[in-house]
Amino acid sequence: MLVSRYCSAIVSVFALLLVILTLVIPNRLTDIHFSSFLFFPLELLLVGLLLLLPGLIGLVVRWVMAALLALGAIFKCADMATFKVFARPFNPVFDGYLFANGMNLLNGAIGKAGALLVAVLLALLVLAIIAGAFWVLGRAQRVLCVSVRKSAILLVGGLALWSVLFFVEYPRVSVGFYQHLAAHARDILVTATDIKSFNAQLARVDEVARTDANLFGLLRGKNVLVIFVESYGRTVLDNPEFAPQISPLLERTTGELAEKGFAVRSGFLTSPTVGGLSWLAHGTAMSGLWIDNQIRYNSLMISERPSLNSLFNQAGWRTVAVMPAITMDWPEGNYYGYEHIYDAHNLGYQGKPFNWVTMPDQFTLAAFHARELAKPAIELAHTPVMAEIALISSHAPWTPVPQLIDWHSVGDGSVFNEQAISGDSPEEVWKDSVRIRLQFRLSIEYALQTIASYVMNYGDDNLVLLVLGDHQPAPIVTGDSGHLTSSARDVPIHLIARDPKVIDAVAHWQWTPGMLPAADAPVWRMDELRNRLIETFSLPAH
Repeated sequence: MLVSRYCSAIVSVFALLLVILTLVIPNRLTDIHFSSFLFFPLELLLVGLLLLLPGLIGLVVRWVMAALLALGAIFKCADMATFKVFARPFNPVFDGYLFANGMNLLNGAIGKAGALLVAVLLALLVLAIIAGAFWVLGRAQRVLCVSVRKSAILLVGGLALWSVLFFVEYPRVSVGFYQHLAAHARDILVTATDIKSFNAQLARVDEVARTDANLFGLLRGKNVLVIFVESYGRTVLDNPEFAPQISPLLERTTGELAEKGFAVRSGFLTSPTVGGLSWLAHGTAMSGLWIDNQIRYNSLMISERPSLNSLFNQAGWRTVAVMPAITMDWPEGNYYGYEHIYDAHNLGYQGKPFNWVTMPDQFTLAAFHARELAKPAIELAHTPVMAEIALISSHAPWTPVPQLIDWHSVGDGSVFNEQAISGDSPEEVWKDSVRIRLQFRLSIEYALQTIASYVMNYGDDNLVLLVLGDHQPAPIVTGDSGHLTSSARDVPIHLIARDPKVIDAVAHWQWTPGMLPAADAPVWRMDELRNRLIETFSLPAH
């Protein structure tokens, strides 16, 4: 009997500690340390008092508290994941697509029945968390109800002490759990308002796109490449771990391009996303609207808002997409107005993948050039090409990092097989945060060198490139703890052209000459890019 009571007491104490832990644990992994738990939460006292309610009312209240406690725990765990990857808290509305995408992935990997089983297990897990919270509260209730009178006096005394400490501004009293749940509730309400606002924005007439001007007249006859470089963020210029290598590389590249007659202007854009979700950046840049969540993106995809691509097509360009990361059906591509989409299956790559990366950037550019720009003039019919290209060699896990080879040796890509199986595995690299950042930097260097080499080997008077990052890398690379600074979403952008008229046209942008943007170079929001291009490179109607 004594042993049984002893074990019961241990279980009850453990249950109480679980309640306290759930109430005070931060929602960011980087904020978790010993002092994070040294708080006096108001919610603990209120939960204790409510557990003293008797009968059916007490049972209902206990279930409600269990649901709230479980919801808070689930949100905190979800926040930890999204802060780690996207440097922001979890949004149950915006991030619902993550579950849908995961189910689609499982559907392809283990079949529809297996994916359905996983969904059922996840639902059961949520119910189990709620039931677990109910049990934990029940154990705490048993302890409190041993002497309801004494427990009530103790808890009311605790409330009085908490109130005094609060009014004297003692920093260790908290209502953090309530604030956390309230913040998520506000996010849901703000999301609903944002959806209505964005749909109204989509319904408005796009006056810039309806201009009577000669669309992109200054670029007439030129091949225009808009190249997104994966995870190419401002951190490579600001972070002392990257800048000593990247800045000199950009300066050398400026000189090498100049020797071939190419001039460069560089600035910064503020991306709508951090750490991933590259398609939000593509949608923002191409639509001229701020697409910072999946709901906005989905609404854009079914809208009639003309993309930059479709406007180039309307003005006489052949529009293509080069998306080596696309391995499944991509219905969203219909929105952009491409005449042709090159993906992982039809670019002709016969080499081995570089882990997640389906093919190295050099092959991507070589394959695009061979299929679009190197065709005989009679086949091209002198139609210029506008291409949106997504380079992915700088995507995590950043191993192995490809090496540049002679462009004439690229062939079907099988020449890269030895590189693809070289180096350490992702599991080995990701054991060490310093090694992660090293591999990231090397991959960015490779991407920049590849673009410059492409221009120097294949560029001519009719080539214009707009090279930009899609977003900053994840906080594990930037070193951010989830607290975004003013430049934490900024990415470099470069305009490269040989024709002086193109460079002269952007003089009023005040971008920095060369590949290395000055620290005080202009910073635009990424949704400004489309309209700036239209206004700058279109000519008055005749």
